Amino acid sequence: MSSDQTVRAVLEPYADGVPAGELAADCREYRRWTGDDPVLLLAEAAASTTGRDFLDGIVPAVTRFHETVVATGSVDSFADLAALDREDEALAAAFGAERNRRVLLEAARVLAARPETADLDALFAWASAADHYRYAEDPVGSIAGVGPSSFQYLRQLAGVETIRPGPAVAALIDAVDAELASSPLDTATDLRTIASGEWLSITSPYTALEIDRLAWWAATDPDEREAVVRRHGTPIDAAARSDSADSRG
Repeated sequence: MSSDQTVRAVLEPYADGVPAGELAADCREYRRWTGDDPVLLLAEAAASTTGRDFLDGIVPAVTRFHETVVATGSVDSFADLAALDREDEALAAAFGAERNRRVLLEAARVLAARPETADLDALFAWASAADHYRYAEDPVGSIAGVGPSSFQYLRQLAGVETIRPGPAVAALIDAVDAELASSPLDTATDLRTIASGEWLSITSPYTALEIDRLAWWAATDPDEREAVVRRHGTPIDAAARSDSADSRG
């Protein structure tokens, strides 16, 4: 069999019944809970830099940020966000961790300085041109607290077709490698994991982002998957209204 047929055959059981294309399109087309609000997209990536769980850590932090900073009209752009002080009371209450706030504000300053008129255009233009293999030389990647995983996460949220190195992706790559007679697959470092994911996308029908989603699906408990997918499909404004209604009984 050819390399493409071999990799395809190994990946097919992981893809069976998984809406990988739809999950990837949710990122590319901004069909997630944060929509196409560039400030919230950046906030989600910043909240991930301390290793928080999505449902129990990232969602509450970004929701608090939306309610106390964005929805109040205090911040409506990267420029507004960049002007905030790291010790701003509402910002500190929303994120807690100093690293999250530092990454958020410093990345906002980088993106606010770009030539694009609209913030979403600036975010997408940066993400499209960013080189993950030289992330440490990138103005966003060089921010203390931003590693390959959060760098790639922000690029995914910006709508770019790429893969994020992490335990789930590494586990899938290692499993595929174990079934192939020979391959260049290697998960010893984050950058090698990314390169391996890209090799899988080149030698199979799946895009890098789809392979990322296949890995997440395979590594996640079904109940948690359902909760995450449901949360992704609920706009942050609607979720905030629902939470408020629930708190009133």
